[in-house]
Amino acid sequence: MFKRFVKPIYQPYKWIIVIPFVFLVTMILGLICIFTGFLFRQDAANHVALLWARLCCAVVPMQLKIKNRHNYNLTGSYVIVSNHQSMADIPAIHAGLRLNIKWVMKQELRKIPIFGAACHHLGCITVDRSDHKSALRSIENAKNQLSPKASVLFFAEGTRSREGSVMPFKKGAFKFAADTGLPLLPITIKHSADILPPDSMELTPGTIEIVVHPPVYLSHLSTDRLEKIVTDTRDAISRAL
Repeated sequence: MFKRFVKPIYQPYKWIIVIPFVFLVTMILGLICIFTGFLFRQDAANHVALLWARLCCAVVPMQLKIKNRHNYNLTGSYVIVSNHQSMADIPAIHAGLRLNIKWVMKQELRKIPIFGAACHHLGCITVDRSDHKSALRSIENAKNQLSPKASVLFFAEGTRSREGSVMPFKKGAFKFAADTGLPLLPITIKHSADILPPDSMELTPGTIEIVVHPPVYLSHLSTDRLEKIVTDTRDAISRAL
């Protein structure tokens, strides 16, 4: 009922204020991120990315509710595993968790002017989703370039869920965590599709909830244990939806 009332009123604000503002702030802060990353490296560029995320959330406006913040340390490094509902997930996770996040993204995004270069200088990992071996090589190479302060974000489904349910998880994040020795931090992101549905510009204000699950420490990862951790992690993320 509330959304039906707000939506038509919100549309002029969305087209006149939100979309131009997000475009401009992405371009301006993207250039600053490139400059900062080039001169001072990835960790410094993260401050620019965090500012971008907060500004994007504020202008929508998009409220963030973080549940179980005690399950992680703001100065820690993690392999973050999340479900994926919307393009709103990226600024929400950056602004909400406030970690030094490098996310695994499809290589097509590297072609976006300024934005793609900014992601590169931020330390994000680009993968070719059409070539499994190439994607694995990209992730493997990233291990050697990762800042000790960095957390890596994997959307374990590999793409956005169009139905709202959590799709099967890919194993790349779990192997990455085992190889790097970083703890796995599962999170559930809720209601982001209500704010920005997949494949749509139907943006509306609202609240995104991020549920942080206890970290998982991977060691001596046999094939059977890997399968169990993947299943258990997916089940924990799904149950919190």
